[in-house]
Amino acid sequence: MNEMNDQYRSGFAALIGRPNVGKSTLMNALIGQKIAITSDKPQTTRNRIQTVYTSAEGETPKGQIVFVDTPGIHKAKNRLGDYMVNIARKSLKEVDVILWLVEPSNFIGAGERHIIEELSRISTPVILVINKIDTVKKEELLGFIDTYRKQMDFAEIVPVSALKNENTKELIKCIMLYLPYGPAFYDEDTVTDQPQRQIVAELIREKALRCLEEEIPHGVAVTIEKMKWRKRIVDIEATIVCEKQSHKGIIIGKQGGMLKKIGTNARRDIEELLESQVNLQLWVKVKKDWRDSDFLLKNFGYNPKESE
Repeated sequence: MNEMNDQYRSGFAALIGRPNVGKSTLMNALIGQKIAITSDKPQTTRNRIQTVYTSAEGETPKGQIVFVDTPGIHKAKNRLGDYMVNIARKSLKEVDVILWLVEPSNFIGAGERHIIEELSRISTPVILVINKIDTVKKEELLGFIDTYRKQMDFAEIVPVSALKNENTKELIKCIMLYLPYGPAFYDEDTVTDQPQRQIVAELIREKALRCLEEEIPHGVAVTIEKMKWRKRIVDIEATIVCEKQSHKGIIIGKQGGMLKKIGTNARRDIEELLESQVNLQLWVKVKKDWRDSDFLLKNFGYNPKESE
């Protein structure tokens, strides 16, 4: 790869949208690896996860996109909520292009109008990405596009299905058009700037959210206590932190069944990520009101100062 080629583009793209529109699923589809956790619960992504797409040899256009996956823009209810919203807003001012992900609909609700208001204050080009096109009839798409086109002046409008990986290559080409010419920021084999410990913690949290379904609200964090390599095995000890004693019992489950299920499901993804056999041990602790404590937020990897 000749990075000094004046046809090489590189820059930053922010992925925004209301909670649950499929931002993490889209990013995973574009990158081709599982980096962001996905869940059918809103506000799953808590940190700005930077992932890197580098065009393959011979692929055009040539370039590198650094994706910033932000927490969903929503009304904050606590310190963690404030942090997530501020991080999302800050991202919009620091990137070359914004991808606004929406679901296919003719109805523009209060949440979408709030995002339109935020976007109207900045000059960064916005690509509207209509996700989940696999759930609607093709002839309905034009109507959805028209509904949004009337709201603001988009640089591009691209319909995709993140789940089915439909039209994602076209989206990559559109993003590249809005990036400046210049050398790559990362080596071509880099896919994320997140420490492995953080990705492992997020994978465990994803499995906890999926296994627990509606039983536990979003007051769950995961900390990695130990991560040690020995020959072909990685020993990992992690703690799932919840807010109430009653939640602890649900997470552990009858005769430890739920905790075992979370661990088994998480271990598969972690082994794939680390390309190694994993010995995973999980513990559960109660930390009351951790989402409203700056000290505990920082301890769990969410630095409130980052969002200021």
